[in-house]
Amino acid sequence: MHALFEDPGLRRVSLGEYPLWDEALALLNRDLAATLPEQGPLRLVAQPSYEAGEPEYVYVALASGEWHGGHLYPKAAEDLAHALAIVADAAQDTVTECLWQAWPLCVEHNLGVHAHEVQGQLSWWCAGERARFGPAHTLGAAHFLAAVGALGTL
Repeated sequence: MHALFEDPGLRRVSLGEYPLWDEALALLNRDLAATLPEQGPLRLVAQPSYEAGEPEYVYVALASGEWHGGHLYPKAAEDLAHALAIVADAAQDTVTECLWQAWPLCVEHNLGVHAHEVQGQLSWWCAGERARFGPAHTLGAAHFLAAVGALGTL
């Protein structure tokens, strides 16, 4: 786990430096606000590369500046769908490891959910068993919870 104050070379990334990641982070921040309202929004932080001529390392961090996990690869985000998948994975790593809790959670099963792309849309999916009677969040055999960015609509 890392924090802003631990590395003097670390900086907050300004809005617009990585537009696709900004858009993806905005969607994830909707889910964070809906599920963990006491947390501030996630942000991007960056530190210089250790190798000359290589792009800086960019991480998804909590509002406090703490982050966990690997860096985002600037050349990997080809479109918003791909950027969203990359940033969602990094956001889950940071929230889970820094706060010591699964995120986001399926309230029906009290299990952490995972992002999966289905028909071009990244959504949160639960591996919990479907309730025998009553409403369930299912789509076919998988347990669909919500599109990424839409947890506040549940």
